Amino acid sequence: MDVLWFRVGRKPDETENVFARVEPGKMMITFDRGDYWQCAYVIAKGQYEAVKARGLQALLDDVVRMAPILKGGIADVKSFDDVKLLTVAINRMARWTRPGLLCIGDAAHAMSPVGGVGVNLAVQDAVATANLLADKLQHGCPSENDLDAVRRRREFPARMTQRMQVIVQNKIISGALQGNDRPLRVPLIVRLITALPWLQGIPARLLALGVRPEHVYSKAAPS
Repeated sequence: MDVLWFRVGRKPDETENVFARVEPGKMMITFDRGDYWQCAYVIAKGQYEAVKARGLQALLDDVVRMAPILKGGIADVKSFDDVKLLTVAINRMARWTRPGLLCIGDAAHAMSPVGGVGVNLAVQDAVATANLLADKLQHGCPSENDLDAVRRRREFPARMTQRMQVIVQNKIISGALQGNDRPLRVPLIVRLITALPWLQGIPARLLALGVRPEHVYSKAAPS
């Protein structure tokens, strides 16, 4: 999938609990950012030029039809310059280090926007880096093996999170974007989580805290 990101103005009295709208061939997601709506129009991989060929008005008409609450502020999108293409990629480097260099966050592992967890992983990488390297940095440049300790700790949660994102993309999103007339079916696992409240905390915890939560414990951290 790829994603078209844009902002639409929001009035204070506009509230809505709907997060995602799904139709055959289309998916629309809105995030309430206070004074504006952050919008994600999800398209099949490589279809951006086809969307542009239809014209901006056709895109905005689709957006308003799927999310009527955006009608009042949709005029904020004046041209395709206001629509940013996010080319979705899920990958990671086999090696995060060179002598004197350490890559973390998006520089080491590109995440899908599924779940909005990319920033969580990046912050956790940074905390792990501080825990493992702050003391060593006070005594000079850490060795490449010291730097690689961050990868050894953080590669597993990055790998597991990416695997979950791929499952969501392949099992849910790809089916929605195929554009056929077959009715969309909610996957069994989603139906189970919805039906069993005690299961709902598991995906919430994975999204909020990640596979391996990090806590600051470096000696160099301020008390």
